[in-house]
Amino acid sequence: MAAMMLNAMRRCSLRPSWAMRFGELSSNNVFSLSVQTKSKKTLARPGVKNIVLVEGVRTPFLLSGTTYADLMPHDLARAALQGLLNRTNLPKDAVDYIIYGTVIQEVKTSNVAREAALGAGFSDKIPAHTVTMACISSNQAMTTGAGLIAAGQCDAIVAGGVEFMSDVPIRHSRKMRKTMLSLSRAKTLGQRLGLIGSIRLAHLTPELPAVAEFSTAETMGHSADRLAAAFGVSRLEQDEFALRSHTLAKKAQDDGLLQDVISFKVPGRDIVSKDNGIRPSSMEQLKKLKPAFIKPHGTVTAANSSFLVNTRHTHIQNDILIVSCFHPGRDFVYVSQDPKDQLLLGPTYGTPKALERAGLSMSDIDVFEFHEAFAGQIMANLKAMDSDWLPRHTWVGTPPMEKFNLWGGSLSLGHPFGATGCRLVTTVAHRLQKEGGQYGLVAACAAGGQGHAMVIEAYPQ
Repeated sequence: MAAMMLNAMRRCSLRPSWAMRFGELSSNNVFSLSVQTKSKKTLARPGVKNIVLVEGVRTPFLLSGTTYADLMPHDLARAALQGLLNRTNLPKDAVDYIIYGTVIQEVKTSNVAREAALGAGFSDKIPAHTVTMACISSNQAMTTGAGLIAAGQCDAIVAGGVEFMSDVPIRHSRKMRKTMLSLSRAKTLGQRLGLIGSIRLAHLTPELPAVAEFSTAETMGHSADRLAAAFGVSRLEQDEFALRSHTLAKKAQDDGLLQDVISFKVPGRDIVSKDNGIRPSSMEQLKKLKPAFIKPHGTVTAANSSFLVNTRHTHIQNDILIVSCFHPGRDFVYVSQDPKDQLLLGPTYGTPKALERAGLSMSDIDVFEFHEAFAGQIMANLKAMDSDWLPRHTWVGTPPMEKFNLWGGSLSLGHPFGATGCRLVTTVAHRLQKEGGQYGLVAACAAGGQGHAMVIEAYPQ
C-alpha cells in the first residue's frame, strides 16, 4: 500500500534531496539537484507554517487474487511503513502520529493504521487511527495529518492508505445473522434445536460487497455510463483515453519513473517489484469488448474502467527529504454534490475552488494528476470544466493534456480505494521535480458524490 511523511517546514534541515509541501515522495535523488522550479509567486506566507512532504513509498499495485491473495491488509501496510523507514533512515521515535485511509475494512483489524504501525516496529506510544471517505480516504488521511501539524499538535506525521480486495468481508444474510446471535444466547438444548430447525435454505444466501451507492443502489459503473452519455463522451473517446493511460504508464515504468514503488517479499512467494495491471493493448482489441454495465448500448467496458487492486501507500511529513509544500486550510478543498446524477463530478467542482483558494489559475499549474475511475468519468469532467455546466464565474477551463496524467493513472496502474490519493500526491511531487514545475493539482471523485482537490507547490531548491 502507500505511506508518506509530512512535517512542519520550520524545523526542517535541507539535505541533498527534494522538497514537496504535502504528500508522499520516494527518495530518488537523481532529479533533485538538477531541476530548478519556475519563478512564479510562491504560496508561502510570512509567519504561516508550511507543511512539507518528505518521502513516500508504496508496495506494487497488484490485481486482486494474485500474489497478495493470502495476505491481510495490515501486512501490506506494514511493508510500506517499513519501506518508508528504510528509505528515509528515519528514527521510529521521530514520528508523532500515524493515519491511514481504507474503505473495505478487515473486521479483525478495524484500526489498520495501529496494527500496521505496531507490526512495523513503531513505538506503542505513537497514536494511530484509520479514516474512511471512499476513494479519497488517503486524501483525508493526509489532510488530517496536515491539520494536526498546523494546529501544533504534531511535528511529524505518517499518512497513508491501504486496500485489500482479495479477501473482502462476505456476510451471512441478515436472517442467518439474527439466528446465529439468538443461538449464542440460547440457554437450553430445546431452544438451540428450535433455532437450528428454523434455518431455511434462503438463510444461507450470502451478502456480497458491491461497488454501489447505498442511497441510490446504483453501481458506480452504471453511473459512469450515464455521466458519459450526458456529456456526449463516445465509446471511441473512452477507449482512446484508456489506451493512452496504459501506454503512458508502461513508458513510465520502463523509464524508471515510478520511483515510489518498493520491492516486497511476499511470504512464501516471490519478490514483487512492479505493478502488474499495466497492459497496453490496441484500439482493435478494445473495440471487441462488450459494455459492462448498461447492456447492450452502454459505453463503459472492463478496459476503460479502473480495476481492483491490492496495495498500500505511505507518506511522511517530516524533516528529512523535502519535495513539496502544502499550506493547510488554503490549498485543498473537499466538495460534495448529488450522488445520483453528479456522483463522479468531484474534480469539476473541486478544481475551481482549490485554484481560487490558492489564488491561481489553470495556466499556473504545471502538473495535473486526476483520479481515473473510468475513462468516461474523466472525459465527462474535462468536458464539464470547459462548458456552461459550471457558473461562468467559476469557469476555469480544461487541463492541457500535455500536462495531464503523463505517467499513467488509475485506469492502468490500478485503483486501491484507500490508497489512490497518496499515489496521486506522490506522482505530482515526482513529476514536479522531474519536469521542473512549481505547482501541481490533484483532483479525485469519490462515492457518495464527494470529491477532493489540492494544490501542491514544489519547495524551492
